[in-house]
Amino acid sequence: MSSPAIPITGDDAADRLLEEQPLALLIGMLLDQQVPMEWAFRGPATLSERLGGRLDAARIAAMSEDDVVAVCCEKPAIHRYPAAMGRRIHSLCQDLVEHYDGDAAALWSDDPTGAELYRRLRSLPGYGDEKSRIFMAILAKRLGVRPDGWEEAAAPFSDDEPRSVADVDSEANLVRVREWKKMMKAARKAKSDPVD
Repeated sequence: MSSPAIPITGDDAADRLLEEQPLALLIGMLLDQQVPMEWAFRGPATLSERLGGRLDAARIAAMSEDDVVAVCCEKPAIHRYPAAMGRRIHSLCQDLVEHYDGDAAALWSDDPTGAELYRRLRSLPGYGDEKSRIFMAILAKRLGVRPDGWEEAAAPFSDDEPRSVADVDSEANLVRVREWKKMMKAARKAKSDPVD
C-alpha cells in the first residue's frame, strides 16, 4: 500500500481519511490553528469515530450546535478550544449543505479557476485569507487538484519553501515546516519587541 498523500498525523488511517474524504480535509484545515498540525489534522478521524465512522456534512448540520460541541469536547478533546471549534465545524457543515448540497468536493470538482476556488474557500465559516491559500496549496501539492491560476491564488504557499502542511510529504519535511514556522514566529517576536 502506498504512503498517504498527506502524512501529517502519525496515523495512516487518519491520514488516509484526509485524502479520501474532502470534508475531513476541510475540517482538519479548519482546526489547524493554536495546536500542533498533527493534533489538528487528527481531529477529523476522531470526529468520524465519535459519529459512527462517517463524516457527513448534512448529518452534522442537522445536529444541534450543542450536540456537535459536546462531541468535540469529549475526552480527548479534538482541539485546545473544542467548544469554539465545534461551533465552527457546525457552521461549516451548515454552509456546505446550503451552498454545495453537503458535498465538500463540490468546492473544486466543477473545475473553477484558482481565483474562484479561493473566493469559495474564503466564504466558508472559519476560513480566512491564509487558511484558504494553504488549503488550495494542499489540494494542488498533495492531491493534484490544480485549477488554472492556483499558484497565484495560493501564493506564497504555492512556492517550494516548506512553510505549511501543504508541504508535508514526509517526516523530514514535517520537521522542515516546523523549523520554518519557529523561525517566522521568532522573527515576528523580534519585530514586536521594544528597542532599548
